[in-house]
Amino acid sequence: MFVAIVSLTLLGSALGLFLGVASRRLEVEGNPLVAEIQAILPGSQCGQCGFPGCAGAAQALADRSAPVTLCPPGGRAVVQALAAKLGVEANLSDVKDSVPMIAEVKEEICIGCTRCFKVCPTDAIMGAAQQIHSVFREACTACGKCVEVCPTESVTLQPIPVTLQSWHWHKPREAAC
Repeated sequence: MFVAIVSLTLLGSALGLFLGVASRRLEVEGNPLVAEIQAILPGSQCGQCGFPGCAGAAQALADRSAPVTLCPPGGRAVVQALAAKLGVEANLSDVKDSVPMIAEVKEEICIGCTRCFKVCPTDAIMGAAQQIHSVFREACTACGKCVEVCPTESVTLQPIPVTLQSWHWHKPREAAC
């Protein structure tokens, strides 16, 4: 029994050491521009841009195959930052500046059809058939897919209410000279 434990420990340590060295020696360096663009994007992984997440959107932006206005949750600030980083002009007339939103279920008209939580990409909606549904605020990315499929219009996107945890000072505006 002791020999088996020692041999498995040595084998596991040797394989772990081998994999650690191999991951360092065989590492493929990616495009540093993709990492910089991904840091600019909000990171909500909502898929509203048409890509499976912010990493896919950052890769498309680095390849110049997507417009800088692709991120609806980011608003004007993200579009301006992306345009400055990529050195392109951005048409801000099509971009609406939105406040952070969250899905909310109106319990009095929810029929429990389960359509909303079947389409939710982050599993932010909890409920069961013929039961009232609710939203996990921490998991909701406000992608709006649940709003589109709700037959009774009981799911809506609402601005995130200001609480003690989410309140912050706004930066003062620069004085006009």
